Amino acid sequence: MENLNKAIQTLKNGGVVAHATDTCYGFACDALNEKAVARLYALKKMPLNKPVSILVSDIEMAKKYGEFNEKALDLSKKFWPGALTIIVKRKSQLPIFFNPDNANVGFRLPSDRLSAELVRGLGHPITTTSANISGEPSPYSVAKILEQFQNEKLRPDFIIDSGELNKKNLPSTVVDVSKGDLKVIRRGNVTIW
Repeated sequence: MENLNKAIQTLKNGGVVAHATDTCYGFACDALNEKAVARLYALKKMPLNKPVSILVSDIEMAKKYGEFNEKALDLSKKFWPGALTIIVKRKSQLPIFFNPDNANVGFRLPSDRLSAELVRGLGHPITTTSANISGEPSPYSVAKILEQFQNEKLRPDFIIDSGELNKKNLPSTVVDVSKGDLKVIRRGNVTIW
């Protein structure tokens, strides 16, 4: 509980938190804080034009920032919470600095308790992206995160150690329904076809 409170405070202060998700370890930051998002990209050494998805606490939060058409709503009812990322058209409530070159954004309602608690504690969406340097393997333990960042100037601001995660965990399935029809971007943990 103490770690969770520290992690939420870190998010509120614009920091980046490494935590276990329902797939691998991920990096979270306040998706509505421009400095926090810039820090995340710098930390991961990720190109600024590479989009990241966001985690929400419920469908209402998702609908505040994205246009959930009938297909998106059907998928969310069937597979959320779970490892399904649904890409929809963004709404103007999502700040322009978040995925600036993209008309769409990916949403996920996580099934793991920790991710859900982080979103609830912050009160609005957090980013979700693997806790690695861009191009390096996704980490399934804190040891692997520390190994990747040991010689880096920028490091995660806070890490919650949830032990070793199952390496058989696949990433989330990603589907794009922004145009109304379903397009599979990445096959992962959830099978919908």
